[in-house]
Amino acid sequence: MIRFKNAVVLSTVLALCTASGAVAQAVTHNQEDASSPFAGSVIVPPGYTTYYISGSGPTVTNPNAPKDSIESFGDTATQTRTTLEGLKAKMDKLGVGFGDVVQARVYLAADPMNGGKINAATMNATWKEFFGTASQPNKPARATIQAANLVKQGALVEIEFVAVKMIAPKR
Repeated sequence: MIRFKNAVVLSTVLALCTASGAVAQAVTHNQEDASSPFAGSVIVPPGYTTYYISGSGPTVTNPNAPKDSIESFGDTATQTRTTLEGLKAKMDKLGVGFGDVVQARVYLAADPMNGGKINAATMNATWKEFFGTASQPNKPARATIQAANLVKQGALVEIEFVAVKMIAPKR
């Protein structure tokens, strides 16, 4: 019996088996730190289609506030939630979901309600409602970037994804 102590070696062996048709390999989400809102790395084996999902921002939650204002979109938590909900709708049309997301980029602008600093802690708290949950345990690899301004005026949050889905075998 061969024992593998290194996940990379095991992953390579499984990829070779997949190439030969012996084993279908799943995406590996290396989530070393359970409290982290993202994975340390994600390994996608051959046989997956990649979906690049463009950056999306928040939707208006207060139509009575001035147009294109932070008040119209809400605080960082609200903007993160509506942005993720909007991305979910896009992914539903593609047939992928949050569990298929392998990489994310989150862009945050300074929040005047947070002393003019980005509010990464609040964004992460909302993020954890969508990733790393009991019903959806996968977390993507992620970068969080501070942006001076986002394209959508009044936006504090913009998020983009890369998702993968196994290619169905040909019959």
